[in-house]
Amino acid sequence: MLPTLSAVLGLPVLAAGRPRVVAGAEHLGHEVRWAHVAEVADISELLRGNELILTTGVALPRTDDGIVAFVQGLAALPVAGLVVELGRAYAGRLPTAMVRAAERFGLPLVELTQPVAFIEVTEAVHSLIIDGQISSLRQAQSLHETFTELAVEGADTAEVVRQAARMAGAPVVLETPSHLVVEHDAAGTDEAALLARWQQRSRAVRVEGRAGVDPASGWVVATVGARGEDWGRLVLVRGMEDPRPHDLMLVERTATTLALQRLITRDREGLERQTHRTLLTALMEHQHPDAEIGLRARALGVTLDGRRLLGAVVRWREGRSATTLATQARLRDLADAVAQAARDASAPALVGAIDDRSVGLLLALDRRDGDGAVLDGLSRAIERVVRYRMPGEASDQLLLAAGTVVAGLRDARRSVVEAQQVADAAAHLPRVGGFVRLHDVGVRGLLSLLRDDPRVETFTERELGPLLDREDDLLEVLRAYLACGRNKSAAAASMHLSRPAFYDRLTRLATVLDEDLDDVETCLALHVALLARDTR
Repeated sequence: MLPTLSAVLGLPVLAAGRPRVVAGAEHLGHEVRWAHVAEVADISELLRGNELILTTGVALPRTDDGIVAFVQGLAALPVAGLVVELGRAYAGRLPTAMVRAAERFGLPLVELTQPVAFIEVTEAVHSLIIDGQISSLRQAQSLHETFTELAVEGADTAEVVRQAARMAGAPVVLETPSHLVVEHDAAGTDEAALLARWQQRSRAVRVEGRAGVDPASGWVVATVGARGEDWGRLVLVRGMEDPRPHDLMLVERTATTLALQRLITRDREGLERQTHRTLLTALMEHQHPDAEIGLRARALGVTLDGRRLLGAVVRWREGRSATTLATQARLRDLADAVAQAARDASAPALVGAIDDRSVGLLLALDRRDGDGAVLDGLSRAIERVVRYRMPGEASDQLLLAAGTVVAGLRDARRSVVEAQQVADAAAHLPRVGGFVRLHDVGVRGLLSLLRDDPRVETFTERELGPLLDREDDLLEVLRAYLACGRNKSAAAASMHLSRPAFYDRLTRLATVLDEDLDDVETCLALHVALLARDTR
């Protein structure tokens, strides 16, 4: 980190010359890359910018136009500042033309009212610059060693963010592209204040490129991602009044570590998912003996022998098939997320894609585990992990369907198949939270499975045909009558009709259908036909 002009002017060797800033005082934050003694007017061709120019002025132009051109040339580079020692060329004060030109072009202009040894000034300035560079290198080395160790040890996201906050001494937040906080460390500050209105505050923070400092808030921001996929943003919450020289380096190194961690995890889990999928496929298609599947699963850390087993399926409700590279990648990401959720929920399972739109699970339950509690915890974990790892997806549209608990591998396939059938049926029902099982789908679920069967369509036409082309409300009268359990008073109230008016419509309905609406079996057939029509 280079010293500022203000820091350089505070050096004892320059302070002895009693420096006085006569122009460009608002630019004392300029960084000083080098100090250069110049006693010639055409010095600008020898400079590269950010130098501090020291001169007595003996060789500078004597005309106002020449002085203005000299100052303008330095400002155009730009240099960090111009320091002129009084006494040899200028007695008492600097020329008005020089002061005005420096103010006009934004060049810090300093006059020394006491003589100083320029060689001592350059030595002190260069020592300050070199010390800063060494300090910066040491800081960079410390950052490199810390985050390399975190990456090698496989530290999780929380630990990486925690280390960054500790090294910065300020809050660090990891958020999704939609500004949802997925990990944070308040560094000893008030967490509630840190996260209050976070999305609104974070959306206002903008930086150029992949990393930078927001000029309005002072927050230091870096994009987190790799291989063309940006999945997060790391924010160091620092105020404008408290900048630190290495903040940007720290945030960039942390973001790189998080991106590397995700790539390593994804590659590792990709191999695991392939193996899990192979075992699930072998189970579904009876490719290997149960004993061999159990042995290979145990080698993967999932003990199936002697456990109660539960099949489950996770998919999105719209059920897009993985027929393109994008949807295949989406299914792979979902499988990785479900596997992570199973680990978070302490639910040992084989997890992998079992068809072109579903992720299957074979959960190994301990005798003490309640299957409902396990599924409830897994459901919450899946929604949480998908929200974090797949921020562009609608996690609230995920469907977790489960089969029946079975005693061993011999019946495991039946549990997974049942879960697939439940998922097919539940996809067409109103969304409910948590998980879905066979008893949740009922007759509607059965009819949704059979919705493309022409025999169901024939049955529906036969039962409801006389009502389907009518423009009156007799179909709704039938729906209300059956929904209210054939309670005529309740059905009339549900349709906001008087009882005589509803009874009259019910009589007409019986005539049109040529059916006895007091007969239980007749009403059951009509109710099934209505549900089948709604399903279609």
